[in-house]
Amino acid sequence: METMTALVKSHDGEGADIKKIAVPRPRSGEVLLKVHRSSICGSDLPIYYWSSWAPRRIKPPLVFGHEICGEVVEKGAGVTIAVGSRVAVESHIYCGYCATCAAGDRHLCRRMVLVGIDTDGGFADYVTIPERVLWKLDSRIPYDYASLMEPLGNAIYTVCVEPVQEKTVLVMGCGPQGLYAVQAAKAAGAALIVAVEKSAFRAKLAKGLGAHHVIGDHNETFQDIQDKLLSFNQTQEGFDVCLEMSGASALISTAFRVLRNGGRLSLFGLTAGKTGIDIGEDIIFKGIHIYGILGRRLFETWEMMEKYLLEDKISLPKVVTHEFPLTQAQEAFALFSAPEKACGKIVFKVNS
Repeated sequence: METMTALVKSHDGEGADIKKIAVPRPRSGEVLLKVHRSSICGSDLPIYYWSSWAPRRIKPPLVFGHEICGEVVEKGAGVTIAVGSRVAVESHIYCGYCATCAAGDRHLCRRMVLVGIDTDGGFADYVTIPERVLWKLDSRIPYDYASLMEPLGNAIYTVCVEPVQEKTVLVMGCGPQGLYAVQAAKAAGAALIVAVEKSAFRAKLAKGLGAHHVIGDHNETFQDIQDKLLSFNQTQEGFDVCLEMSGASALISTAFRVLRNGGRLSLFGLTAGKTGIDIGEDIIFKGIHIYGILGRRLFETWEMMEKYLLEDKISLPKVVTHEFPLTQAQEAFALFSAPEKACGKIVFKVNS
């Protein structure tokens, strides 16, 4: 076990290369993880296509990919988890001693190191990970889909940062995170779940996962969408909760229009640039609550998602539409980024 197969961002510019590289060795406090599955996140696209924030942040060569599950096969000094343990990975490596961590907000650590962005990630046969960000898997959680616990955690945190039971919930954007948000809202007892999604493929997935209505086909303007959102009996005064998962500036503007006074907006999707907001009309005079959602709360959100999974209220596999070997990464990224959005979550089979 001297070399391994990995997807490496080895150069500036579009694309990444399948290479044979040295297997890393775990340092003190780390484990060597034999990767079982890794999955593509929307934040992997800027790295692969060398767009948006990636040229400023990424330093090639880098093995990227941060949604990971696998088996502990070796451990460094001071590690207590047993070799052979099956784990999912929390990609936010927090310091544990700064003021933010001490306040219980480890997911917002100012010294955060991100797996697959600041350090090598899981698009590889093996990866080293600090023990403190491992989540030991319950045997009842499907191992073949456990890399998806991290994006599921994003969705659950977005939904449940405040209670949604018996509330009207709007999900804007039904990419994989939005699809998990639909499931999470249903699991948390939302009275009405409406989704906005222009991809017919993903709209159908959202409906199957619990959305009562899905609107937003390609012929509709944003004004059409806004009018439809306010046409339901329960939403004529606006939605109780809006979960913005798309990052589309026009949808964010729509969110402020369709929230009721005193409603809640969770912002998860990243915009390509700045968005104009009328602070007086959109926020102050409506008295809305706004949450910026970064990652998941460590590890309260993990406990919540495990509970939902074990109670069979949420399914990890139902959002997965395609699986590829790592050697077909080019095809996988082309599918995930295609304009027609004819896929849900894409999973790489590693060490199958």
